[in-house]
Amino acid sequence: MALLSLVNLTKRFGGLTAVDKVSFDVDEKSVVGLIGPNGAGKTTVFNLITGNYQPDEGEITFDEHLIKGLLTHRIVSLGIARTFQTIRLFQNLSVLENVLAGCHCRMESGIFGGMFHTRKQKQEEKQALELALKELEFVGLRSEATQLSKNLSYGNQRLLEIARALATKPRLLILDEPAGGMNEQETDSLVELIRKMRDRGITVLLIEHDMGLVMKACQKIVVIEYGRKIAEGGPEQIKEDPRVIEAYLGTDEEE
Repeated sequence: MALLSLVNLTKRFGGLTAVDKVSFDVDEKSVVGLIGPNGAGKTTVFNLITGNYQPDEGEITFDEHLIKGLLTHRIVSLGIARTFQTIRLFQNLSVLENVLAGCHCRMESGIFGGMFHTRKQKQEEKQALELALKELEFVGLRSEATQLSKNLSYGNQRLLEIARALATKPRLLILDEPAGGMNEQETDSLVELIRKMRDRGITVLLIEHDMGLVMKACQKIVVIEYGRKIAEGGPEQIKEDPRVIEAYLGTDEEE
């Protein structure tokens, strides 16, 4: 069953059509890769799903809700979280505080509870702390909880972004270049982490240039070029698709 469905999704910037009638489904509890050459429109698709951009045409359905036109915080509340290609942490806050920031989108006490430290507010803060520590343990950063996020290695900063996104309790997690800047060992660990997220029942949609990671982690791969979908299928099918090979490697010119 599709958790996320894109139908004829289109986005233009002036005279440039960055995303051109793209359609695909993301099944619940699956890992789907969105790949393509640089400038193909992949991150624009993510920005349309998460409400950072609004589509010019097409529909986006998440868990049977039409989410086109919704504000980003409303989309998060429905159960979609994301990381970014460029790391966006609170550099001068601790690792734990960064993850707590993700927890707060699920808290309900409000200004009154915060001012008067009501029982409900105290209980929510306790639950948020427990959740934040749990997600740090899940990604392997529990021992770094008190460190400033800016002092983490680049690979661990990537993991911290994932922990913060998990703290929002997503049903769909969107990862934009999660292996960027990681070495081979860190990338292998990330593949296992993605599998563990899927085993938790979290659906994952990712953009990634590391084809080794994509082939190992994804059950389905969608390929776009110049804003248009050119292929869709399993890893073996995509690996042998002549349109995909041409998009990445080009073809020999006829003499």
